[in-house]
Amino acid sequence: MRTKQLREIGVPDECFSAALQCIQAVAKTRELRGAAIKEAISRVVANPSQHTDCHHFGPLAESLCQVGAFIPHNPVFYRTWGTDIDQASHEQMRQACAVPGVRGAALMPDAHVGYGLPIGGVLAVEGAVIPYAVGVDIACRMKLSVLDADPETLATDYDRYRKAIEGGTRFGVGCVHERPQNHDVMDQDWTVSRVTREHRDRAWRQLGTSGSGNHFVEFGVLTIGDETESLGSVETAATVNELGLAPGRYVALLSHSGSRGVGAAVCDTYSNIARARLPRRYAECGRLAWLELETQEGQEYWQAMNLMGDYAAANHDVIHRLVSQLAGTEVIAGVENHHNFAWKEMHGDRELVVHRKGATPAGEGVLGVIPGSMGSPAYVVRGKGHPESFASASHGAGRRMSRTEAKRHFTWGAVQKDLLARGIHVISAGSDEVPGVYKDIDTVMAQQQDLVDTLARFDPKIVKMCGDGSRAED
Repeated sequence: MRTKQLREIGVPDECFSAALQCIQAVAKTRELRGAAIKEAISRVVANPSQHTDCHHFGPLAESLCQVGAFIPHNPVFYRTWGTDIDQASHEQMRQACAVPGVRGAALMPDAHVGYGLPIGGVLAVEGAVIPYAVGVDIACRMKLSVLDADPETLATDYDRYRKAIEGGTRFGVGCVHERPQNHDVMDQDWTVSRVTREHRDRAWRQLGTSGSGNHFVEFGVLTIGDETESLGSVETAATVNELGLAPGRYVALLSHSGSRGVGAAVCDTYSNIARARLPRRYAECGRLAWLELETQEGQEYWQAMNLMGDYAAANHDVIHRLVSQLAGTEVIAGVENHHNFAWKEMHGDRELVVHRKGATPAGEGVLGVIPGSMGSPAYVVRGKGHPESFASASHGAGRRMSRTEAKRHFTWGAVQKDLLARGIHVISAGSDEVPGVYKDIDTVMAQQQDLVDTLARFDPKIVKMCGDGSRAED
């Protein structure tokens, strides 16, 4: 009998070894064959306690009894930063903390409901990876490039910057460049899994594109050091050393995008595999089904996830190269970071797989970018390595209302006009991404002062997002 047939008659995965041993033993005696073996196993599955003394199937019955008497995993504690977090997000987090193998967790101040794990959730797991705790858009990423241009030109030469964004990337579900862009990432090994191999050509066509939902490309003014009062107590010398820039105001290019269609395909494929193999007693884990890292599928997902990390970084490289060239500028400094990813890290005396779904890596001295909205600042930050957050921070301001609710509350034309009056040109976007749908970024930053220091502030001036209302999970 095959494992698929064993599953069909109700044998849990962890009892396969005992079942196969019993089948091999009874087959050698030739006392039972074919359908008779299947019927016998079905009787054992139905009432294992009555068959523990069975000469042929006693080991299977004992294994089934042990499984049936399992003790549910005791949920781990998670610490929360911030107060403006809905109960549905907390419920998702509590469910995640009850998944076997979870050793620690944290919830960031931008948290809101996601698929399986809330956006802003951090989950530390031993020996396994959870595809939906990584997220659909694997390695969704922030990248900020500082340019050699005068900030005043953002107003005086608006058309040049607008054309640079519109010519340098594409927005929308399934969007592609008419001419595929070049990057070394396409020379990597895309055969690490079937799904990456089959989607390589699609990934190449989408290289350098921005997608939909909350993904954006924008020009703005980066303010470093003494030029602003809202940066906190960060020494000028430290800022110069880490960013390579003196205090002042700079033109900067900021983007938010991920691994596009191929990343979603990797998540979908391996999450389905994990859910199909989920023991029935853990059915409530649902989208938080896991893959043991020592299994073939776990290794395939891990390699595919890391390839998606390289691809997402390349995606931003291409966007920034094309947009900055079209703007006639050179990149003089930059900061970038993943979210929606899993890392093998040492915490205490053990190696854990730390999933950051919509959370920024904030190890001691690690730089990152935390955005607000099209109408509010983003911040360049330096991590403090807080152990209870598993060296993490928020990845943005966080939504405070659903996309459906946002479309009922806001009219895009009115919001666009208001932003323009504030000096912010929004080339395109949807009403579900307006500033009012997000929490206040400065409140969020204040709630995580023990997680990050603020080094610089970015104020958006020219913004482009997908304007068709398509949804993409962050």
